[in-house]
Order: sequence, then C-alpha cells, then structure tokens
Amino acid sequence: MNIRALQACAIAVALAGLLHGVARAGTITVVFGAAAGTTGARGPVGQDHNNGVILAVEELNRRNLRIGADKVVWKVDAEDDQGDPKQAATVALKLIDSRVAAVIGHDTSGASYAAERLYSAAGIPMLAGAATDTRLAHLGSKTFFRVISDDGASADALARYAADQLHARRVAILDDRTAFGQGLADAFERAARARGLRVVAREYTHDKAFDFSAVLTRLRGMQPDATLFGGVVAQAGPLLRQFEQLQLRGVVLAGDGACVRNLPRLAGTAVRHVVCADSGDALQRSAEGVAWKRRYDQRFGSDAFQAYSPYAYDATMLLAQSMVRAGSADPRRYMPFLRQADYDGVTRRHIRFLPDGNLADPQVTISVYRDGVKTAVAGGARGS
Repeated sequence: MNIRALQACAIAVALAGLLHGVARAGTITVVFGAAAGTTGARGPVGQDHNNGVILAVEELNRRNLRIGADKVVWKVDAEDDQGDPKQAATVALKLIDSRVAAVIGHDTSGASYAAERLYSAAGIPMLAGAATDTRLAHLGSKTFFRVISDDGASADALARYAADQLHARRVAILDDRTAFGQGLADAFERAARARGLRVVAREYTHDKAFDFSAVLTRLRGMQPDATLFGGVVAQAGPLLRQFEQLQLRGVVLAGDGACVRNLPRLAGTAVRHVVCADSGDALQRSAEGVAWKRRYDQRFGSDAFQAYSPYAYDATMLLAQSMVRAGSADPRRYMPFLRQADYDGVTRRHIRFLPDGNLADPQVTISVYRDGVKTAVAGGARGS
C-alpha cells in the first residue's frame, strides 16, 4: 500500500470514529495552584496547608481517574506568598499566567484579599481552606468558595460557649489588627452583645508584638470572665504565658489561627487557659478523619500537621470530583458542578455552598487543652 493509500485509510478511520461518536482517548495534565505562607514564623502552618493539596494530588494520581475520555495526570504548583498581601498578588498573577485549573488558598485572610479579585477576573476558582474573614465572601467575586467555616460561625460558637458553659458575663476583646484578627474580634463583639454579654474593653495590639503586659494589666483591672484574642499562634503563645503570669481571671477565647499544633510549645502550661473554635468536626471523631490523619503522618511526619491541611485536601478532592462530573477541567464548564456540590470530606460530611461561596450549615468544634493535648468538648455548633 502506498503512502497516499495509507493517509486515505487513516482519514477514513478517524472520520468513522467521529461519525460514530467515538472519542480518541488521550492524557491531559491538570495543575492545581496551592498558595500559602510557607516561610517565616508562620511557615509550618502554611506548609501544612500546602501539604494537604500535595497529599490529595498524589492520591488522585493513584486512582487513575478520567476527565471525559482522557486519562489525567494531576499536578500541584505550590507557592509561598510569605503571608504578605503584596507577595500574594504576585503569586496570584504567576498562577494565572500558568493557567492553573484552580487555586487552593491563600491561607491568610490578608493574602486572600489581595488575590481574590485577580482570580475572579481571570475566571479561576479560588477555594479557601484557611482564610476565615467573613468579608471575603462579599467582595463580588464570582469564583470564590470556602470549605472552612468563617469567623462569624466561630465567633458565634465561642460566644455561645462562653455564655452557656462558662457562665461568663463580662468579656474583653483584644486583636492584632490583621484581617483575620480584626475580623474575628468584630464578629465576636456582635455575637457577644447579641447573647447579653457585656463587652468591658476593646483593645488592640499588632501582629509582631510579643510583650502584652501593658494591655493585659489594663484588662486585669476590668476583671473580664473571658478575653477574646483575635490573632495567630505566634502571638497567642506568649500572650497566654503572660496571661498566666499576671493571674488574669477566666480564659482566653481564640480562633483556629491561634489553636494550631505549635501552640502548646509556645504557650507551655499556660495553654490550659485557652478555649478554641475550629471549623468542622474534629478528625478523631470519624473513621475517615482518623484514617486520613494516619496517611498524612506517614507521608509528611506527625510533626508536620498544624491545622489546615485537611481543608486544603478536601478542597482539592472536591475540585477533582467537579471536573470529573463535568467531563472538563475548564472552569467555565466545571464550576456549575462545583456550585452544586454535595461532597463528603474528611473535615465534615455534606460540603455544600451558599450562593456567596460560603459553606451551607457551617459547623464549629470547641476544644480545650488537657495535659497539653487538644480535646474537643463541643461540636457541630452552627454559626449564625
């Protein structure tokens, strides 16, 4: 058979396949962007976030999934935004230029503010698994989703626990002026007043402070039954030590930014004074969560886990499920499936989204530290 005949035969086979609706299977590569601050004082928390995406991608590749007729090679482009809004914008533009299919991150609210509108303009979904500021869902983004409960839910759960379980009547509020810290403090003030708690003080510090003796001395004179701290672990550790040294009454209420794995190391025995609010249900309360944590520890080591990796993992798996259901990794085609998702993850069952991208039916776990071990004392509390 001559070359012309071979070419004619090949064309005929291809046309026959098209006429009969037979797609020729190939291999496509889907790249997820993962963005977090993986260097500096908060580096272990950011690296833990990105580890969740890495673990999900490795497991997806072992599942031999297809998008339409194509086999898929899943990859992750993990970036360090240094927890800085300017660097976050640079990272966002890099990921957009790389044409990632979606972004999991950023892991701080300040960084997320800087990046969210950029992803929205590019039509790229951004799934937050750590950034909790309530305002992020109200910036007008068409591609924002959040798999973690926001500060409104955490604040409401903390105010409820303070009033109903701690029988607090007087509360003080201290925040570090970051997007996360101020957002949690504002939400808690509203929730506390709604529950009849008296806010006796509203104080401020900054996210580089380590000496809180002056502000804590002022608060001691006001005798609050509980003090809300809006800030992250680097400041929460020394604050708790000084809280104990100055013998303030009551407890410190904190959000998930403070209550990560490093807190007992930074706070020492003073960690016993903190009450934490974390999104979702505690991993140890479900067989799926326990099994996931075992896989995480085997892959990265037990010391790597901080807080946000399971949310980043769920976000990645949810994105992959939406792409498989849509038969496409194009955001324009798979995003409707993402909006209609009802996904059972390791952080909670029935991950579903409201029109603004927030979780429907947000849940919060309240925990304390007993002998240095974080222990859930209440779960499933719904935010307002």
